[in-house]
Amino acid sequence: MKLSISHQTVYRYDHQVRNVVQSLRLTPSVFEGQKTQEWRIDVTDGIRGPGFRDGAGDWIEGWTVRGPTDQITVSITGNVETRDLAGVLRGHREMINPLTYLRDTRSTAPAANLTKLANSVTDRTDILDLAHGLAAAVGEAIAYRPGVTEASTTAAEALKLGEGVCQDHAHALIAVARLRDLPARYVSGYLHSTIDGEAHDAAHAWAEIHVRGLGWVGFDAANACCPDDRYVRLGSGLDAADAAPIRGISSGRGAEQMDVSVQVQEAEQSQSQTQS
Repeated sequence: MKLSISHQTVYRYDHQVRNVVQSLRLTPSVFEGQKTQEWRIDVTDGIRGPGFRDGAGDWIEGWTVRGPTDQITVSITGNVETRDLAGVLRGHREMINPLTYLRDTRSTAPAANLTKLANSVTDRTDILDLAHGLAAAVGEAIAYRPGVTEASTTAAEALKLGEGVCQDHAHALIAVARLRDLPARYVSGYLHSTIDGEAHDAAHAWAEIHVRGLGWVGFDAANACCPDDRYVRLGSGLDAADAAPIRGISSGRGAEQMDVSVQVQEAEQSQSQTQS
């Protein structure tokens, strides 16, 4: 599938700030399931710094805005050709030992309710089957409902609430997988649509679990599926904060407000709409 992506993040400050430094993890991953055809990143009045590929295989680049300014816009446009690999991250080069992803964070810390959910998945034939079972259990335990959780909500809190968004599903799945001694990590990216073809919040997140013999395999508990050709992978980390597409610091006392707009369309459809 050929996907056209437009992603804009606007930061507004109630007082002017200066010397804003951002670290962007906004370039699609390099693996057999996706090929980037065009990709452009722009930062308002920004100076592009050096970029590098980290040990997890993610491309990270730095930007600086000297200011003073009360608004910064990060814009991404591009086209990515994707292929369905049944969730397997085949051909992705990285140097970090998978066992690193057994380490807990605040967002994925063990709790009694998470342990109970992890141990409820039994009678599995192998690791892959266990991973599928854990993903299904999380999807059943946490209903998708926007607006009921926050960025700081932990996996245990979302499970207790029984509701949340894709970030909560990913954190909960990572937590229960680690409780079963399976390395797991958080993935940020884009999603063209849900499994039934309905519109979806295009900025998306899911989890990857390391399966011996296969490597990293993606599981989207929020949509009860493995990532396919509707997904575009950007980067990964121990949790949402670690895998954040944009990180930044600034000099000044301005309170920050952020607005995000993301559109993902099939490229042919986008072109036909432009011509009509």
